[in-house]
Order: sequence, then structure tokens, then C-alpha cells
Amino acid sequence: MTIADTVLLNGRVFCGLAEGFAEALALAGGKVLAAGSAEDIRSLQGPGTTIVDLAGRVAIPGLNDAHMHLLPLGLGMSEVNLRPEEGVTSMAELLRRVGAAAKGKMPGEWVFGRGYDHNELAELRHPTAEELDRVAPDNPVYIKRTCGHVGVINSRAMQEAGIGHNTPSPDGGLIERRDNRLTGLLAESALRLVVEAMPRPSAAQLREAIEKAGHYMLSQGFTSVMDAGVGMTAGMDEIAAYEEAAREGALPVRTWVCIYGNADGIGDEAHAAGYRFGREIGLLRYGAMKVFGDGSAGGLTAAMSEPYIVGDPDNRGIFIYPDERMHAFLKHYHELGYQLAIHAIGDAAIEQVITGIEKADSAEHPIKGRRHRIEHCGFLTDAQLARMAGAGIDPLPQPCFIYEFGDLYVTNLGEQRAHSSYPMRKWLDGGLHAAASSDAPVCATDPFKNLFTMVTRKTKRGTVIGEDQRISMEEAVHAYTALGAYTQFAEERLGRLVPGQLADIAVLSHDIFAVPVEMLENEVRCDLTLLGGEIVFDRHGQMAAAAQ
Repeated sequence: MTIADTVLLNGRVFCGLAEGFAEALALAGGKVLAAGSAEDIRSLQGPGTTIVDLAGRVAIPGLNDAHMHLLPLGLGMSEVNLRPEEGVTSMAELLRRVGAAAKGKMPGEWVFGRGYDHNELAELRHPTAEELDRVAPDNPVYIKRTCGHVGVINSRAMQEAGIGHNTPSPDGGLIERRDNRLTGLLAESALRLVVEAMPRPSAAQLREAIEKAGHYMLSQGFTSVMDAGVGMTAGMDEIAAYEEAAREGALPVRTWVCIYGNADGIGDEAHAAGYRFGREIGLLRYGAMKVFGDGSAGGLTAAMSEPYIVGDPDNRGIFIYPDERMHAFLKHYHELGYQLAIHAIGDAAIEQVITGIEKADSAEHPIKGRRHRIEHCGFLTDAQLARMAGAGIDPLPQPCFIYEFGDLYVTNLGEQRAHSSYPMRKWLDGGLHAAASSDAPVCATDPFKNLFTMVTRKTKRGTVIGEDQRISMEEAVHAYTALGAYTQFAEERLGRLVPGQLADIAVLSHDIFAVPVEMLENEVRCDLTLLGGEIVFDRHGQMAAAAQ
């Protein structure tokens, strides 16, 4: 009989959607040994077994953020925080924070900020280059809207990026002008002009960002993530930083690498260098390729078949690429063996992507079994959902978009389109593997607000968006664990707490299956995180105290 290294007792253990709950859990050799009654699990204890007293709490499989940006999240921790929940609800406060950051820098040093939402500012508009000039006259400034698809720069940043009054908007992008004057606002591919001009982070900064963000994810119960666009900021240097961290055992979380494959990306270079589907080193695994199809619904740039109902009456959003070029990308990366992870939010962009994947199908390179994904996939039709199911294409949604931006969807698109967005109930009932995620730093990584939203469909203002798309708490945790594992070809390794699977576990402060769901919005936290059976986060020092 194998003796357990660790046992979890005196609470409940959610083992998986099909498996349900157990009273206790035993771990050995970094994997789940057994799940069952407290009596059965106690029989597996030995003198050296570590006992985790759940004390009425619940243990769940380690969470999996199946679409977020780990490295940018870490880099952003040193940027100016402009998120509304952090108090930036007026133009004055936004400008005050940017100005304060500029005062701490030498002339010519860049000031970066992230997370403002013009719809949450009292003025209900974006800042302008002139306003940023007033508070940071000697520094290039680049601040990004929360969606990451729209940003504003000041005059110094325009100079650095080579943007002048006669610079045309690039294909798939926008350099905004009003009354023939540059406003400083850029959207979609135009943002690349700034990215190419700003200083690249050093190797040390990239490595620090990965580790800092990874440990932060562990503190919230995440043991797996997908970094959805490796190479977007610093090219191949980002892969080098990940490889080094993985080789040295310093990568905190299991990471599924999704390479940035746009025209200005590193897709072919990474493939030629050997960073292909199936490569694995430590906690690092490669498999996906990212291409952007459109923008964001909040930023009025997601490509829709019908116009937005605010602003320009003819605005249907932005396609990053025309059909022929997008379809060529999809066929190329499909035939190179990558899982496609294609950003498409509006129904018109989703149509472009589904059609392109269908066209890439061939006897030599069938699409079935490749688990291609449409990232976000927010505003699809029932007919598109059925085609996705038939082709084995999965959506990769962010339920927290409903929480953060649901009210804005009503404003921008009307109630009908808003209420049918991100249809978790339809996806699950249709047999699609709709793995939950945050798209951080677009949204906060907080998993409990995401779970709250899946179960209630409530926005942060309390508006119910698409009540018929609610799912149960068990289904929501399933979407945040086992379905994430499936999208990363890891369902046999992790995502459930069953014998033989990796002992990746989150112990929560409350039993989320029993307490009022409203507690998840602000009260529930992760108390303990185990990765491969090892305790890697202990909020209250519980295990250290027990060992004394």
C-alpha cells in the first residue's frame, strides 16, 4: 500500500464535474493518490504524512487561466495603474497619476500606463495628447485603454513613433484626427507604431515579470495559464526569458505558450528555431499560434455585421486583415502544426475565422482533433456556434467581460446583442469546451469575480446580462479547470482531482458551492495553493504553523 505524502481532511473536495465531491484527498509523488471518505483517506496516512486541515473549507483543482498575458501582466505591475476600480474615475485623477509618474523620471524616459476606461470616467471620453502634454511635457507617454486595443500617446511619443499630421492610418488600424488635428488616440495595428518605437524591456526585466506575475497567479489559486501572445512586446527575447525560467525551475506556473503570429510577429521565426507544438521544458509547453482578427466591443473596434449604435452610424469595427490574408495565415499555421488561437470578438470577425479554418481543412491536414480556438468569440450567432461544434473549434471566452463591460455592451450594441454575448450555457450545452479566462491585464485576474459572473450573469453595476446563459457553480469551476486543461491538450494530466492526475489544488477560504454566491464578489480568497503536491502559496502561514 502506498502511503500518502499529504492528505486533505475536514472539509470538502470538488474532484470534477462528473466525479462530484469527496470528503478527503490523498496525494503521493506529486499526484492524486485517492479521493474518498475521511476514513478511507486516513488509512493511507503514515508517520511522515503532512495533514492539511481544511477546517470546513473546500479544495478544488488548481485553476487554469486559459487566456491571459502572463508576461505583460508582470511588466504592467510597474506601470501607472489607471483602472477604475483603483480610483481612476475622472480625467483629473488620470492626469494626476500620469503627471506624478513623469515627475519621477528623467526627461525623455517613457511613462506607461494601463487600464483606463473612458466609459468609467466622469467625462465619458478618452484623454487627449494635449492633456498628456500638460502633465508630462518632457516625457513620451503611452497609456492603454483597459481592452488593450486602444491607446493614447502624447506629442513626445508621436515624435518617437514617427507619427505626424500626414501619417496615414495603417491597414487594420486607426490614427484618430478631429478637425484635422491628431488627438493622440490610436487603435489596433496603429499601436504597433508605438510598440516599435518604445524601449524594449531587458532580459532581466522580462524574467522578473514572468516570475512576479506567476507568483501572483499562484496567490489566487491558479496553477496553469496560457500566455496569449508571446513575442508581442519584445519578440524572441520573450521566448528566451521563458526558456531560461523553465530550465532553472523558476517558472512559477504551468504555462501553455501561444506565440504571436501576426505579420509583425515571430511565428515563422519561432517555428524555424524549433519552438513548435509539443515542445516541453519544465513547466513550459508550446502549442498555439495567435493571430488578431479584430478589436474590442468596448473600444468600438470589434468587427460586427451590423453597425454600433453609438458614434459613427456606419461603424462596424475593424478587420485587422482582409479575408484572403487572414485565411492564408490560418492555413499556414495550421499546416505548420500549431493549434490556432485566433482573436475574434465580433460576429463578422468570427465568420472570417470560421470560414478560414474550414478552408484550411484537407486530407493531409485535417482540422478535426486540432482543437483550434477562437479567442473571446463574444458575439457569435447560433449558426456559427453549430459550425464550430461540427469542426471541433472551441471558444475561449472571458466571462469577466460581462462583469466589467456588460453595461457598455448594452450602450454600444443594444440589449439584444449584449444579452446574447458570451453564451456559456449554449456553449456547454452544445458540447464546446468553453474554458474560462481573464485576458489579464485586460480584466483583473480575480477568479472569484469570474465565477460569480458565470453563475449570476451580473455586471459590476448589478445589471443582469443574458440571464438564460447562467451556469451552475460546479459547471463554472469545470470551465475554469478541466476545460482549460482540454484546450491545452492536458486533460489526462490535470484539471480534476482523480487518481493519477497532478496534485494541483486550490484551497479556498469558503465553500463556494454552499455560501451565497454574492460572497464571491468580494469575500472569497484562495488560502492555499499546491502545485504538483507542493505548497507554493499559504496565505495565513497555516502549514508553517502546523509544522512547529
